[in-house]
Amino acid sequence: MDLNEYFQSYENYFWEWETDEDIAGDSGYHDNNLISIPNVGAIAYRPYVMEILKELQLQGWPPFGALLMVLYAMQDGYTDFATPLKHTASLHSIGNFDFTAEKSIEFLEKLKALNKVYKQGQNRIVLLQTLFKDAHNITAPGKAEMILTVYYKRPHLLAASAEKKYASPSAIHRDLSTLIVLNEKFPTIQSIIDAMKDYIDEPELDDEVVEEETTIETDKDFIQQLIEEPKTFQVGSLIKRIWSGLRIPMRHLSPGEQPIGGISDMANKGDFHRMLLSEFANDDEVFMNRIANNEVLYIQREIPPEENIFERVILIDTSLRNWGTPKVMAFASAIAVIRHPKAHSECKVFALGQASLPISLDKPEDVIENLNQVSPVLEVSEALEKFFNEQHPEKDLEVFFITHQENLDQEKIRKVIHENRDRLKFLITTASDGELNFYKHHKGARKHIQKIQLPLQELWANPPQRKVKSSTVNGKKTDLPQNYPILFPTPSNKITQFLYEGEFYILSSKKQLLKTYLSDNYYDRNSYDYYKTYHGCEVLIEDISVKPRGQFALAKNKQQHFILCQYQADKKLISKLNLNTKEYSEFNVTGLNIPSSYHLVYFNRNFYLHQPTNSSLYRINLEGNLSVESVFNDDYEIDKNSGKADAEVAKLNRGGMKIISNFNRMGINENNNLVISGNELSRLYNNSLNLYKNRFTVKILAEQNKNKFTFQDGSEIITDSRGMLTFKSSSTGIPVFYIPSTEYGFLALSTHTEYGGSEYYLPKQHLLKVRTMEEMYSQYLTAFIDHILDYGA
Repeated sequence: MDLNEYFQSYENYFWEWETDEDIAGDSGYHDNNLISIPNVGAIAYRPYVMEILKELQLQGWPPFGALLMVLYAMQDGYTDFATPLKHTASLHSIGNFDFTAEKSIEFLEKLKALNKVYKQGQNRIVLLQTLFKDAHNITAPGKAEMILTVYYKRPHLLAASAEKKYASPSAIHRDLSTLIVLNEKFPTIQSIIDAMKDYIDEPELDDEVVEEETTIETDKDFIQQLIEEPKTFQVGSLIKRIWSGLRIPMRHLSPGEQPIGGISDMANKGDFHRMLLSEFANDDEVFMNRIANNEVLYIQREIPPEENIFERVILIDTSLRNWGTPKVMAFASAIAVIRHPKAHSECKVFALGQASLPISLDKPEDVIENLNQVSPVLEVSEALEKFFNEQHPEKDLEVFFITHQENLDQEKIRKVIHENRDRLKFLITTASDGELNFYKHHKGARKHIQKIQLPLQELWANPPQRKVKSSTVNGKKTDLPQNYPILFPTPSNKITQFLYEGEFYILSSKKQLLKTYLSDNYYDRNSYDYYKTYHGCEVLIEDISVKPRGQFALAKNKQQHFILCQYQADKKLISKLNLNTKEYSEFNVTGLNIPSSYHLVYFNRNFYLHQPTNSSLYRINLEGNLSVESVFNDDYEIDKNSGKADAEVAKLNRGGMKIISNFNRMGINENNNLVISGNELSRLYNNSLNLYKNRFTVKILAEQNKNKFTFQDGSEIITDSRGMLTFKSSSTGIPVFYIPSTEYGFLALSTHTEYGGSEYYLPKQHLLKVRTMEEMYSQYLTAFIDHILDYGA
């Protein structure tokens, strides 16, 4: 099976390749970057699916269609996998081929019902590995690795797979039978959880699963809690000001049944059971005459107006244009509507991005978490349309849509709003200068209700005091991720370095296996000419138990585990270490009388002790138990291969950087620049960022707790001795960003979506939007420092 065969799409099938023009593709190939279900919705973007396949590579791949439906069933929110699967099965059931999707749907329903904690973060990978271990119709690990290698080198080959072909019965059977076998293998939801237990940390799961809602009485109301929490202060301080000017009706009333004539609560029309008792005192003839002439009096009490039952929904735009201050205003507006003193009806909130995600704003912790909702899309017309047409087609909705004022200029947004104006009752727009505009749809027309101008500078002038723990001795070290959106600086201190199947690897002095690469493709040759071939590295494996002595060679076994072979000539000892499983074995070669001139190399699925131009070799097996045997080789292919490998790997010799790994002091100097362990973070050259010796007085100091430095406003800098700084501002308008910590070199600044600076730190495959360092410095680092300074003022 090759790349095109594995990723092939078919006519009238339940998935297809699409192109999202607003999202840059990985590997420089922008077409066919999205996989979706026809007429239903998106499954996932291509880079994400490729990362999943990379994680599953060691155990082999399930059929691509089966994997896609499993990923789709694991999504939060609205999903519809039954309709496309049934349609595909019935459409292709012709002649002797009768396909049914019921068992496949039954299994996907189990995945959908599985508690979300098992489908988040690393547990998602564990779940996929558990489901597809020894799966039906598996693609072998070797084939999977080959397909991935071809993809990353020539991603444009996917274009052929995107061209739909006729779906043969074997293709449909391959996908459906895999899901059917999984349904039999996991008859219940609990059976899936039980299968995962050996691979996940159960206590942490229990903490997340057993989460009961409790009502805690407190003297502080919800808005005051938001104001007193630094991370929600900006949102909380706007709400009461919005209340003071808000003219949106908090509930809608219908008139109910009114009196039908007469005065007060009596009328001459009504039901017989409401007739006044005094009427029965008349003679029978008079009584019947009064009835016939509609003269009888009835009691007709006024009925209070009835409240119409409309489900109120608030949609918050989390696209690129609604980030920062507009997003803070959007969340403040939503909470103002939900928590208004006259509002008594239940309200649901959704964050709109690539899809609509239900969120909660009931507690300060929820507000903090959901303020970090970000989406890389430029506008949310697709998610908004799906919300109305597919996810919530019911008519009894009263929808509020909160977005940036500039988004109303987008044709797609205007079209969706116009088509759904009967249910989209209110439109609220935000702007960076604090302006809120409220619109109402009435009888098919949009009417501007009011404008509120929020004095942001005044309302945000006195942020709350952050309570910082004074003890720095017993604090717990802040957890660090294995990798970041950008590369680590490559350390200059190395044990050794390898070239394996065209990829460069480094065994660092900190006992880490690193992966790096070289290139000469630069977007800024003038500023970063020094780094025209070198790049940073990503961490593959940490805490490797190895002594930094002797010779080393690296390879992968059939299970795609890294095998590190070590030869200590002075001890006459050869060892093998599986870096993934930590399995270790050694062999004493004293009796073989191996000359000291022999060197350890890897060639053609084996390790060798080898001397150039000498046909006598010692072979060390890669697979199985460690063994060493003397072999004869007269074609000298190993000589040629090892010579080329040595020449290639020598290119890494000058690629190391001086990393700042010991952090003891952090603050802001009189130049309003950050000072990090005696080094000033500043721009010495145009479009650059550098760390050089600080020569100015430090006027604001951060408090240290292990590897975390906290300023008085609550902003944090988390240090990583491997060479990375994480910046977390207490302002919700500033996203988390990262800067490498290396001396005397051009640095980079990156968020999870944008990147600026030296390409040395730019990953080989990425979806980051590249901007100039001037833009990144102003938008993120300057804003981070200014927020701290404004708090001190």
